[in-house]
Amino acid sequence: MTPPEIVAEAPARPAAMPPTARPASGLLPRAVAWLKSLAGWRALLAAFVLGALTALAFPPVFALPVLLVCFPGLLILLGRATTWKRAALLGWAFGWGGHVTGLYWITHSILTEVERFWWLVPIAVPLLALFMGLYAVIPALLAWRARPGWSRILVLAGGWVLAEFVRGWAFTGFPWNLLGTAWAFDPVAIQGAAWIGTHGLSLITVLLACMPLLGRRGMLGGAFAFAFLGAFGVWRLSGAEPPPLPVSLVLVQGNVAQEAKWREETRMPIFRRYLDLSRQGIEAAARQAPGTRPVVIWPETASPFLLANDPEARRIAGEAIGPNGLLLAGTVRAVWGPDGRARELYNSMAAVTPDGTLAATFDKFHLVPFGEYMPLSGLLPVRLVRGGVDFSSGPGPLAVPLPGLPAVSPLICYEVIFPGAVVGAERPGWLLNITNDAWFGISAGPHQHLAAARMRAVEEGLPLARAAQTGISAVFDSRGREVARIPLGETGIALSPLPTAGAATPFSRIGLLLPGLLAGVCLLAGLLVGKRATRDP
Repeated sequence: MTPPEIVAEAPARPAAMPPTARPASGLLPRAVAWLKSLAGWRALLAAFVLGALTALAFPPVFALPVLLVCFPGLLILLGRATTWKRAALLGWAFGWGGHVTGLYWITHSILTEVERFWWLVPIAVPLLALFMGLYAVIPALLAWRARPGWSRILVLAGGWVLAEFVRGWAFTGFPWNLLGTAWAFDPVAIQGAAWIGTHGLSLITVLLACMPLLGRRGMLGGAFAFAFLGAFGVWRLSGAEPPPLPVSLVLVQGNVAQEAKWREETRMPIFRRYLDLSRQGIEAAARQAPGTRPVVIWPETASPFLLANDPEARRIAGEAIGPNGLLLAGTVRAVWGPDGRARELYNSMAAVTPDGTLAATFDKFHLVPFGEYMPLSGLLPVRLVRGGVDFSSGPGPLAVPLPGLPAVSPLICYEVIFPGAVVGAERPGWLLNITNDAWFGISAGPHQHLAAARMRAVEEGLPLARAAQTGISAVFDSRGREVARIPLGETGIALSPLPTAGAATPFSRIGLLLPGLLAGVCLLAGLLVGKRATRDP
């Protein structure tokens, strides 16, 4: 028998704690609990930081695992939002952070004329990113309205891709750093783009990134999906590649700084640099691949003289490429008025034969606002384009016939970043991207631009040659495998055979329709079918 005093002093046995009241243990549960505890400006700051971290997944870092934190963190914050306005602000903060860090390199273009635009340096990128962040409001609001769990994940993924579609179209479009581009670190990882395009890879990326919210089963499912994508890529790359064409591509990278490009005293030295490099490339091609036809490629506006309008400049350039060569050069083309002034200016590619004949021209069709023309001309208080004439837009995209070569689809500068809009009605034999990435400096910008170009090769099943003013110049085959490269910030040449075009891919036939349908199915499934989901992320 227990003494009464001992019974009275014995502590009562604690009742079992309900599951919701158990203290969090482990790093992940504590992180989730901390995010759920945030409110007010702290939650907005957390959304901004999570968005900023997404830039690490893009070139040149390619730290994709960071997305396993960023997108689940966004869903956790959205799950605690009490009003649609709050959810919209969280999405905006997330998008703002992503574009601030992903587009920081734009500041380099301002620094090339810092004496004129110094006042834009601290505000240009944050203001642009603030506007671009609006595109993240769409998926955030849709996900907030969905039920937690699978439903919310599906809606976020579908909404994210639909927002990417809008971003590639609205206000002339700017589909830079589409989420699917984060896979461009290796050709195996991007082979799915031949079917579903970069937008389809964006959809898969969001779905995979959110799998940790579904626990162990979600992680296993994500690992299985990742393994399937890898196996598909290996299988697609295992097919025999057709032999290259008897053409030697000579990429010329002059590495000319933007601020020195249009000075009167530097025009002839720059021209001579490109001529000398071209001669070196022709000689190297003759030694490396005798009997092939050399095709010399200069970057966007590489020629300081208007090749399409200047017979003497074309004659000198033709002499540099040898008796069997062809020059594809970036240049400005002018249409003169009766008063002797330029009535129209075009950002062009000129094809020049050894005798100086202008064999073909192509004019850029997708111009850069504020860089090549002023939107709402006369209404804005500041003009960023020098001179009194904006650039005019040419027709495109087009398959340009070339003497003795397969027709080419030229893409000048950022025309290459638009999925489904790089090939016209006639399928060309290859893609050519000439660009002046000197605007970007030594930054992430050229790496991001290169990754976008690589995605177009896989989507269309066409080889792509790319010549950039300061880099990165490269050649990719029809499956996105790198054949040649000149690194960023180097002067030199790169030789490569012209890869043969692959078979037309499903994406090249139906374009954005399939990724659009997949995004729509995810969105509808999440909103309508996912009512059974009960797990709160």
